Amino acid sequence: MRLLNLFRQFYSSGLLLACLLTACPLSGLASELCYFTQGSKAAPSSIPYGNNPEQGHYVTAEDAKLYYEVYGEGSPVYVLHGGGVGTPFEMGALIDYLRAQHQVIVLSSRGHGRSQIGHSALTFEGKAEDVLAVFRQMGTDKAILVGFSDGAYTALKFASLYPDKVDRVIAIGAGTLRKGFFSGELNLDELEKIDSRFVQQQLKIRPEPERWQEFASAYMRFWSQMEVGAELFGSILAPVLLIVGDEDDHAPVKTVLEAHQLLQNSRLCVVPHAWHTAFLDNFEVVRAAIADFLSKSAAQTSGSKKLSANN
Repeated sequence: MRLLNLFRQFYSSGLLLACLLTACPLSGLASELCYFTQGSKAAPSSIPYGNNPEQGHYVTAEDAKLYYEVYGEGSPVYVLHGGGVGTPFEMGALIDYLRAQHQVIVLSSRGHGRSQIGHSALTFEGKAEDVLAVFRQMGTDKAILVGFSDGAYTALKFASLYPDKVDRVIAIGAGTLRKGFFSGELNLDELEKIDSRFVQQQLKIRPEPERWQEFASAYMRFWSQMEVGAELFGSILAPVLLIVGDEDDHAPVKTVLEAHQLLQNSRLCVVPHAWHTAFLDNFEVVRAAIADFLSKSAAQTSGSKKLSANN
């Protein structure tokens, strides 16, 4: 039951079966990385995002040294990956798309990949401060934020705290959240049983592999107590595109619709035939929604007045 609960929190049973039957594919540079339970699926990109030192940089944020990579040219876009077993690599197709027209800054959040853990208590205020540290080092005045799951909540918190620094937000898999929705443990021994290759890759690139279980336990305690509602969503001024898979059980469509109604300026895209990782399950729909959202100026993203019946 504990293993099933763990898996429910991170990836779908279909992906789990694929991973148990097949190792992560080996092809080109992407053979250096795979995302959790990738199985026999094709790699999202030939670039090992999150483990590409040629494009890598470090910044010290409070008590941790954090890793990020920079690609492309143009207006800046910050990409924030999911938490727990999330990595920049799984967002590779999206990064490939964005970097064609933008400077893309890809962060590895603390406790993930090449970033240190630090010793501060986990908070979304702290996660936003980590992003701010990269902004300052990069000399970024204002940027578009693209976040998935944990990274989406971080982007939303950053937009709330630093409205002048955010052009707009694309939040994938993030809605209202009640305390206790996420529970259980994130046990490395069980992760090893599900996807040994992923775990071994992560142990090799982490600066503090001996602390991974410590961080994983703290991370799940943090999420079990998390509540997100009107206080956060109602405080965000920037335009927000909410993207959710129609089969998402981490951020169910109902909770994302609630967030949509709480936000002052938002658009909503429900992706068909997609789970929490909608950008992996139905990339073309996600790409089209993002392309439309980014093609307009911030002023043009404002929607019509929401119907009171929808509130």
